Amino acid sequence: MSEPIDWLPDGIPYNPRFGDRYHSETGLDQARGVFLSGCGLPRAWAGQAQWRVLETGFGCGLNFLVTWAAWRADPDRPRLLHFVSCEAYPVSAEDLRRALEGQPELAPLSRALHAQYWGLLPGVHRLAFEGGRVLLTLYIGDAQAMLRQQQPVADAVYLDGFSPLANPDLWSPHTLKAVARCSRRGTRLATWCVAGAVREALAQCGFQVKKVPGMPPKRANLQAVFDPAWEPRPAQQDLPDVRVRQAPSQALVIGGGLSGAAAAASLARRGWDVQVLDGAAEPAAGASGLPAGVFAPHVSPDDSLLSRLSRGGVRATLQALAPLAEGEDWSACGVLEHEVDGKLRLPADGAGAEWSRPADAAALAAAGLPPGTLAYWHARGGWIRPARLVRALLDHPSIAWRGRSAVARLERTAAPDGTPGWQAFGHDGALLAEAPQVVIAAGYGSRPWLPARYPLHALRGQVSWGLRAEGPAAAWPPFPVNGHGNLVPHAGRPGNAVWVMGSTFERGQTALPPTPQEQAEAHAANAAKLQQLLPALAEGLAPAIAGPGAAPGHWAAVRCTAPDRLPFVGPVDAAGQPGLWVCAAMGARGLTLSQLCGELLAARMMGEPLPLEARLARALSTERLPGA
Repeated sequence: MSEPIDWLPDGIPYNPRFGDRYHSETGLDQARGVFLSGCGLPRAWAGQAQWRVLETGFGCGLNFLVTWAAWRADPDRPRLLHFVSCEAYPVSAEDLRRALEGQPELAPLSRALHAQYWGLLPGVHRLAFEGGRVLLTLYIGDAQAMLRQQQPVADAVYLDGFSPLANPDLWSPHTLKAVARCSRRGTRLATWCVAGAVREALAQCGFQVKKVPGMPPKRANLQAVFDPAWEPRPAQQDLPDVRVRQAPSQALVIGGGLSGAAAAASLARRGWDVQVLDGAAEPAAGASGLPAGVFAPHVSPDDSLLSRLSRGGVRATLQALAPLAEGEDWSACGVLEHEVDGKLRLPADGAGAEWSRPADAAALAAAGLPPGTLAYWHARGGWIRPARLVRALLDHPSIAWRGRSAVARLERTAAPDGTPGWQAFGHDGALLAEAPQVVIAAGYGSRPWLPARYPLHALRGQVSWGLRAEGPAAAWPPFPVNGHGNLVPHAGRPGNAVWVMGSTFERGQTALPPTPQEQAEAHAANAAKLQQLLPALAEGLAPAIAGPGAAPGHWAAVRCTAPDRLPFVGPVDAAGQPGLWVCAAMGARGLTLSQLCGELLAARMMGEPLPLEARLARALSTERLPGA
């Protein structure tokens, strides 16, 4: 539920809950003069690989937009700008748009923010701009609790929010202590608030505080530097600090599918030169070569870990897909989920309706399902042709694709200065490549380089597909349908589109290609799933799919899963094998989770704010394994 706001006669948004304005009538000047300049920006970030800003109250996003605009205009800007902001009561997208209308010079940035400002349930949401080089991470929830949970490291702090009289919790010693725990020695802090209690609390937390001349109508502002007289104790984090201590240089990625391409693209955006090694001649030759597939959030009555992960994954996938041709390579057309077992899985309180909600009569009718059928509408879901996304991710000047380069052996090495590294050798013993960092992202093929505590279970999948002929015996739905198997009825431009249905889940099976008998059985199994999923359509398509002489297209690949069905993301063995990382075991959720996992891996390598909740990152981390 969005925070209701009022509008003052001068057009400034006003919050009735706290009885305070979101910003002053000089909001733009305040953002620049109090916060940006108060933290020494843009001068302080010049030449840095990344810069991390922490804000305690997002409001309507004005401080973020001003900081983004300054980054854009600065030729010495850091390669990556992180802006982390807390907000307990987010405004609606429409109110955000209206609040920013009075800043025409920020209009292009405001429109971009508005386009991604949706679905802000409690938790962590990563919004990406400028091709992933400006990252806005929103902590939706109580600031103190979120900062203690996430513990991002900040280079600059904007202490903002409603006044201490209106919202004392945001300025309390406990919240300011949480801010201090997110600061490094030298972190600069700025705020318009000069209340004595705030100054005293900041000083007790290790900040050197000073009052400076303010901007009218304020006589003074506050600036501070984190420089405690004591040595701060390391924070107790859910995840250990495993960041690479050297500046970005070279990295190898083993595997040219969705996981490998996502990891390579995330590292390349951060300044790494990446070589991607794969045994196939072309990218996405394995499980990522699916003709078309579905991405959609998972739903559960208790909003489970997987449900929260999948929402972050869908958001990251949509960001990665944005540069591709919508309607040809992908479409966020929505997905209907038919609960064929009759179990209600949506949260009872209706939370998350902007993501998933009960399907209405029109959607059911379009799918050929009778009124009253238990089904959900995933408004942010859609279809994707994954091989096209893989190629787009690899199309980066800092990524070199190396096909027909199967890795047979990895060996540790060391540079003359003692810096550890890795060498990759082919089956003929020839050196393929070397680099300080290696990311294993070869799906089931990752096993040779992972210790025994990384069990990977094979999961062969077969789908049926064909060219989309117009005017079949039964009407095709205009959107994908999942629930028991899935159907992509139309992927691509008219005249060159395909339909895809499946998939089988054959545990422990690794043989490729399947035998003709196995292929026939898979077609029959896929047709049987469609019969339950969309009975009316299945009857109309039966002759083409499973009737006598039917010969639909066939595709098969081997995916892999971990025992808990969550990916492995993180260092393989930080102490024993430094520089070796893994991003694998996506199972059947690679379309939804691979982009988020690539960003999580890069964030851990670079010591950045996490793109998702810390407890979710822990659930994906390699440190969750016994003996890690």
